[in-house]
Amino acid sequence: MKRRLGASTVHPVGLGCMSLSHAYGVPPAREDAVRLLNAALDLGYDHLDTAALYGFGANETLIGEAIAHRRDEYFLASKCGMTGVDGKRVIDGRPETLRQTIDEALTRLKTDRIDLYYLHRWDKSVPIEESVGELARMVEAGKILSIGLSEVSAATLHRAHAVHPIAAVQNEYSLWSRNVELGVLDATRELGAALVAFSPVARGFLAGGVPSLDVLPEKDIRRFMPRFQPDNFTRNQQLLTLLRDTAARLDLTPAQLCLQWLFTRGAHVVAIPGTTSPAHLAENFAAPAARLPDHVVTTLDEAFANDRIAGHRYPAATLAEIDTEEFA
Repeated sequence: MKRRLGASTVHPVGLGCMSLSHAYGVPPAREDAVRLLNAALDLGYDHLDTAALYGFGANETLIGEAIAHRRDEYFLASKCGMTGVDGKRVIDGRPETLRQTIDEALTRLKTDRIDLYYLHRWDKSVPIEESVGELARMVEAGKILSIGLSEVSAATLHRAHAVHPIAAVQNEYSLWSRNVELGVLDATRELGAALVAFSPVARGFLAGGVPSLDVLPEKDIRRFMPRFQPDNFTRNQQLLTLLRDTAARLDLTPAQLCLQWLFTRGAHVVAIPGTTSPAHLAENFAAPAARLPDHVVTTLDEAFANDRIAGHRYPAATLAEIDTEEFA
């Protein structure tokens, strides 16, 4: 069942740790987050994903303090190139910045190596070759074991791969966001890289976690995303009936159905849903146990075609910062 990631193999479902410190309103209490991380390892999770940006370092610190004593039990992925400066998010891919970020990350995570280190965003003012070249030097120094990219196009992936083998690309991928099918899904397969899908249940939307906009906290990042604006949100809710009904017929939850659909896209695809709920933690981990019938995959493909989705996945300013292929 395991899938290759870098020099290791991991369970198809990893844990995205961002929500424990960042982005979706008030994060859980520290003791609850520590409990959840340990519960994940107890369940068998073996792939944890964090970043310097999340909580402006707090997420890496949390992981280091909570489970560094269990370091041999998990594949650790983190990210550089997008951090917090004076409380603001900054994209900076200069080699000197990346050098500083890795050393800070190793200290916070209480480890001597990171298994997979992503360039969180390509800083378009710095040639991708320079940023990846610096990551390659980190590999030589033993600080990281493999290199990844996040939110990039197939063209940029090929440029980076010419400098140093790229082990993984982490892009948003779900029934709701299928941009990777424009190039990166095939490019990663061809290069022998993993495709790591973040937000595989559409930031909770496809799992039924956002029944109305009223449940979103004031500072929740979803409030600023086009798909969660009132008119688009109402249209997108119409997609959920088919998803719920299909999941029920298969004795799955909607989240499990979304994850199983992802795993039909290729043996190189892994997912990193995030959660603060112990119940959802177990639910997600159980998702790969069965394979979807072909007719179900076809039905979902058609129902969630891009022209059925209302709104872009990011605001215009954020779209300008990333390098992914986008639907017209």
